[in-house]
Amino acid sequence: MAQTGVLVEDGVEASASAVSWAAIFAGAASAAVFSLILILIGTGIGLASISPWQNSSASATTVGMLAIAWSVAVPLFSYAVGGYLAGRLRTQWVGLHSDEVFFRDTAHGMLVWAIGTLFSALLLGTVLSWAGQGVVQVGASAVTAATRAVTSSADEAPSNGWNAYFTDVLFRSPQQQAQSNDSGAKAEIGRIAARSLAAGQLSNDDKDYAAQLIARQTGISQSDATKRIDGVMAAAKQAATQTAEKAKAAAEVARKTGVYTALWAFVALLVGGLSASYMATVGGRIRDNLPAI
Repeated sequence: MAQTGVLVEDGVEASASAVSWAAIFAGAASAAVFSLILILIGTGIGLASISPWQNSSASATTVGMLAIAWSVAVPLFSYAVGGYLAGRLRTQWVGLHSDEVFFRDTAHGMLVWAIGTLFSALLLGTVLSWAGQGVVQVGASAVTAATRAVTSSADEAPSNGWNAYFTDVLFRSPQQQAQSNDSGAKAEIGRIAARSLAAGQLSNDDKDYAAQLIARQTGISQSDATKRIDGVMAAAKQAATQTAEKAKAAAEVARKTGVYTALWAFVALLVGGLSASYMATVGGRIRDNLPAI
């Protein structure tokens, strides 16, 4: 039964609060749960639309546009439900001007949005934490298996970061039957090459020593070994430069993605607040037996 009120005389404080917290929390809880449901549905649809196989999934642009649209639609609909419930469930304010009633309904909608956002964050964090435990375990198993595969397939690759491929190139023999190269010599050349790449240049002493070692192991002349060192070092520097450029490009993509995500998250939150406020006024007018806006 709706509570009745009386006109308040000037200078007399009303005993009843202007905020219907029960209605606000009911609307906020409903908005949070509805938001979580929509997010899970959107996640399922998004995962169903992508595939690691070529030409078997939607383009990245299409997936991105759908994700943006869904991120705005979720707060729009969920907080519309929460605001409407808060407006319908609040107590009736008697003896107030229509403008004051409109303001209170709008404020109730904003409170539904604020509390519902906190509820949604807590619920989503709990669900992601629960689901992430299984993902982490599967991911850890995959990483362990991949690490073992790489380790077993590596041909005594030095552990200092120098690619074993470039070391093998330095020790290629012109003979039709490959000679038995000393693994210790390969490891030493790998350390020299890794230090040289880190320093940006290969010192003359290291180049002469490496040329002698390669010439002795492969049977080529020292001058040919020196030329081979120069060629391989140039290729290694080029590969390192390309890797650095790819890393920079990936970092730039991640930066732009973070910027767009933050901006669209702001838009989504703003849409949610406006939706809750408006629908709270609609629900409040219906609660007061007035025509909806």
